Amino acid sequence: MTDKKLVLGMGMVDGYGGLHGAWRAPHVDPGTYADVDATVRHARAAERGKFAFLFTPDFPAVRGDVEHATISNLMDPLIQLTAVARETTNIGFVATGSTTFQEPFNTARQFKALDVLSHGRAGWNAVTTSDPAVAANYGRPVADRAERYQRAHETIQIVEALWGSWQQDAWLKDQAANRFIDPTKLQPVNLQGQYVASRGPLAIPPSEQGQPVVFTSGGPSPHLLSIAGRYASGFIAEVWTIEEARAQRELVRNAARDAGRNPDEIKYIAGIMTTVAPTVREGLDRRLKYSGEVIEARLPHLGAMLGIDIHPDRFAEPLTPDQLASAHASPGDPRSSNALAVAREGWSPRDVLAHGVIDFHPTVVGPGELHADHLQEWFEAGAADGFWVTPDIYEDGVDAFVDEVVPILQQRGIYPTEYPGTTLRANLGVPHQYGPDPRITGAEQ
Repeated sequence: MTDKKLVLGMGMVDGYGGLHGAWRAPHVDPGTYADVDATVRHARAAERGKFAFLFTPDFPAVRGDVEHATISNLMDPLIQLTAVARETTNIGFVATGSTTFQEPFNTARQFKALDVLSHGRAGWNAVTTSDPAVAANYGRPVADRAERYQRAHETIQIVEALWGSWQQDAWLKDQAANRFIDPTKLQPVNLQGQYVASRGPLAIPPSEQGQPVVFTSGGPSPHLLSIAGRYASGFIAEVWTIEEARAQRELVRNAARDAGRNPDEIKYIAGIMTTVAPTVREGLDRRLKYSGEVIEARLPHLGAMLGIDIHPDRFAEPLTPDQLASAHASPGDPRSSNALAVAREGWSPRDVLAHGVIDFHPTVVGPGELHADHLQEWFEAGAADGFWVTPDIYEDGVDAFVDEVVPILQQRGIYPTEYPGTTLRANLGVPHQYGPDPRITGAEQ
């Protein structure tokens, strides 16, 4: 038993799930992409499992094979999450918003409005954007890295200043004295950076948690670590091994220390993709049924990951002893060590890939105990403070995780049986903040 509890969020990548082909499952409505009621249903299932938040990545452009695959996005994260907020009570909402293409006043207004409407459950995943397709949608060229991150520093500082521009005790609501607001406590911020500026103030009062929680996401570049260390209370990560995660988490914590903050104030959230099934074999068959063509296309790549030749006639057979003896994890691909470990368990190349070894995050397939073991091992190894979970098919995968994994984590004493509070800050275990953090001064140049 431990007093420290892990945090769970759910990745809401679209209306269907993290498994390629989930939209074609017979129990899934193919029109779910435009059905906010389905998003509400999935959020309620996650809330039943005491998930701290939904996490919505955002890529505001069309990409990929849209003839055969889904548009991997919510239609508009903030609008859909606002609808979900009205139908839920405790679960938070961490939505992605670009510092590159969105103006700070709009960002401040939209996210604080969601925070007030949800009674203190909003978070902003502040990201820089460099994709040419997105840049084209905003009619701008792709800025260089230094400009993108300088603009990010300026944007976050202005957003937080705007959030605090309606001071916490400004709203008097004194009918007898005919005083609605104390005007001395609702003042412009008048901030001008090199790339962005805003006069303010923002005409939105504080929520129950004060203001939204700032997150960031991605790999541990020095630029991103500077953002995370100064402003973020959550870091959404993409890592494949405990060793990689532990090292990256320490970089994030050190960045917070360097900024004058307590490193425990920033929660490192690793990703995991899940297929909960009675047996591993049944879970693999489920994944092969809906993602078979993608898995087949990836089979030649598996040999390169393991440094061996795999003949197409042997894709359904376990690797031979000679192949296993010469197989090694490719140093250029952090996923390779997971692929090698699964291959050494005796699975065929096709089944190795069905284990999700080339997915966006580590993938667990099989009974609830396997999922709980993975989460507990990483958590107790200091590799993560929590996880953002992407079920294979939302329609039944969220309930399966909540019913078959969450109770095990609770029995083991590492996951809460009730929400710690009613706000996102309370459920993450991060401190109150209103306006800019007074410990942080100046932007990274």
